[in-house]
Amino acid sequence: MPELPEVEVVKKSLRKTIYELIIKNIEIPNKFLRYKINEKLLKKMIKSKVLSVSRRSKYIFINLNNGYTIMIHLGMTGKIILVKDNYKLATSFYYRTTDNIQKHNHLIFKFNNNIKLVYNDVRKFGFIKVLETKKIYSNSHLNKLGPEPLSKKFNFSYFKKKIKKRKIFLKDLLMDQKFLAGLGNIYVNEAIFMTRINPKIRPNQISNKKIKTLIFNIKKVLKKAINEGGSSIKDFNNIKGKKGNFQQFFNVYGRQGKTCTRSNCTGTVQRIRISNRSTFFCNICQK
Repeated sequence: MPELPEVEVVKKSLRKTIYELIIKNIEIPNKFLRYKINEKLLKKMIKSKVLSVSRRSKYIFINLNNGYTIMIHLGMTGKIILVKDNYKLATSFYYRTTDNIQKHNHLIFKFNNNIKLVYNDVRKFGFIKVLETKKIYSNSHLNKLGPEPLSKKFNFSYFKKKIKKRKIFLKDLLMDQKFLAGLGNIYVNEAIFMTRINPKIRPNQISNKKIKTLIFNIKKVLKKAINEGGSSIKDFNNIKGKKGNFQQFFNVYGRQGKTCTRSNCTGTVQRIRISNRSTFFCNICQK
């Protein structure tokens, strides 16, 4: 599933591509995603202009001049594909193979300047909703989200306040979207490794110094991932077809059985399950 850096990369690409464009037409080849697309409401967005493209957690917002916002969640396999002029979907950079990819196209926005944005989703776990812009943050998907990891609200005081009564594992805390919005399995594993703590430690057992270091490392790893274009696990690309590079910098994620990347550590990366998610850590420097 795309995590915060990957969604941020897509958002930035969209902002550059469709800002101030007008929706000329909308095609809906298949309206059955995680939630059925409201075809009648979505078609009312035709002739509207894109005022901005923004992000909250793993959600992308296309904000229009008619007072509505198109909210997109990519789910597990959702992709936003750019098509311009004679660029054919059959040669889409999102796939290693080109067989039958159009059958997974669920939504096509046709803008002026011969630009199309195609929402493609093989497993159909993503969704698209149309919401009133002024009510966007009261939506049930957003109204209980924690702060953005890169915001000033995510700081030492916030962390200490929120862990007072939490007795869960640190890994589970950081994966809780009500505690912190947008973090996913890849970057939680990496930030915990960078901080040299065990993913199964209880948050209230972490020293103040380590908490400050953890917060710093969460922000650091996310910024690095965004700068590198995200992580290309399986088939993630941005809308221009470029793969992310951050997977080249993984210290523990997906590296089970390999030697720890720290030069002064002789440990081996272990893989365990925490809350049914793969968790990677060094058995020496993260004891």
